Amino acid sequence: MRISVKVSPRSQETGINRIGDRDFKVKVKAPPEKGKANKEVIEVVARYFKVPKSQVRIVRGHKNRKKTIEIISL
Repeated sequence: MRISVKVSPRSQETGINRIGDRDFKVKVKAPPEKGKANKEVIEVVARYFKVPKSQVRIVRGHKNRKKTIEIISL
């Protein structure tokens, strides 16, 4: 399954909100440098969908706030 995510780095709190069918807004505390925010986005999405982090990957938008994320379910 692929979802679209809009990331808000350096937020006061960490969380995820569903905006549409496959659209989400993710807040992370990490800054957008050296992949720190991307790593935290993967953790938040994995926790939300209850899958291991290894089954979540960023397909598009590594250096952008808008990302496409693929979730591989067993």
